[in-house]
Amino acid sequence: MNRKANATSQKSKSTALQTTGRKQLSLTDETKTSAVEDAAGLLSDLRSLIQSARQRIATVAYSTQTLLCWHVGRRLLKENLQGCRAAYGKQILVTVSRELTAEYGRGFSYAEIARMIQFSHLYPDEATIVTLAQQLSWSHFHALLPIKDRLARNFYAEMCRIERWDVRTLRQKIGGMLFQRTALSRKPESVISAEIARLRDGQMSPDTVFRDPYFLDLLGLKGAYSESDLESAILREIEGVLLEFGAGFAFVARQKRMSVGNDDFHLDLLFYHRHLRRLVAVELKLESFQPAHVGQMEFYLRWLDKHERAPGEDAPIGLILCAFADAEQVELLQLDKKSIRVSEYLTELPPIKLLQARLHQAIEHARENSARRLADAGETP
Repeated sequence: MNRKANATSQKSKSTALQTTGRKQLSLTDETKTSAVEDAAGLLSDLRSLIQSARQRIATVAYSTQTLLCWHVGRRLLKENLQGCRAAYGKQILVTVSRELTAEYGRGFSYAEIARMIQFSHLYPDEATIVTLAQQLSWSHFHALLPIKDRLARNFYAEMCRIERWDVRTLRQKIGGMLFQRTALSRKPESVISAEIARLRDGQMSPDTVFRDPYFLDLLGLKGAYSESDLESAILREIEGVLLEFGAGFAFVARQKRMSVGNDDFHLDLLFYHRHLRRLVAVELKLESFQPAHVGQMEFYLRWLDKHERAPGEDAPIGLILCAFADAEQVELLQLDKKSIRVSEYLTELPPIKLLQARLHQAIEHARENSARRLADAGETP
């Protein structure tokens, strides 16, 4: 009996030891896991600090370089090396370039110094450069300097600053004639200047947000397709579409249902724009623009304003995307007062020369009409 009791006691002790051992192992594993997690969290914080510091250093470096280029250009501009002194000026620049390159390395070639002079000439206000240099590098200004139109150049600079485009994106926007496709470009110069001043204060208007036409060649639509095909393709390529629409757009809904009385109505696409702080209703039309489309959009906007508009938001705005729009019809309807925009979309891009001619013609036509209306009203454009 004693032997049996002893065996039982020893077995109990063994079991207790095993349990204690398992608990100790468990605690050790938990400690190791906790240590690993703490180390991972610590490393994450340290990486964030290092990356943030490096970003600030890079920003200061880019800003300093941009301001240096401006000051070098300004100093050389004071020498009045043009006009009757052009030949002398060229020789001076050759000498300056050679000496500076020998002392400070790359970055002071003849062509680069000529850009610095042009830079200072096109942007005479140092305060403007100080502001832009916080976001735009000297490489950004490389892309901006060839733009001859002062208003277009200022528009791209401010949009680049606000939307934080990299140099590649800026070049794409310029190559895609973004400015010429905005409603802003069709306004009188005084209005464009005022809107660009608002951009400097961080304020965006629908005229700077909406484009005409929209380039939707990324959708890959060929031949005959339905509105449903177009809608599905937009959602399939939503990232690229939002890039074409511009920064600030956020997708909200497809086929947004609106119940009124006993009937249901469906809006093709619903977006929200962060900078405008308002909902954007989008209707897709395969056919040419028809005045009847306006009534449909007004109905949608009233419903959204009543049922979906959040506190602090501005009234919803509508965009009718169609295959073709007659400028005179659109102008006659005075859609700006109704918060409705009409734009064409292109699923296949025409030759660039044809597109440029078409856009410039539309801009001139719109500006002439604006000037005529102001003259009739006895105002100064």
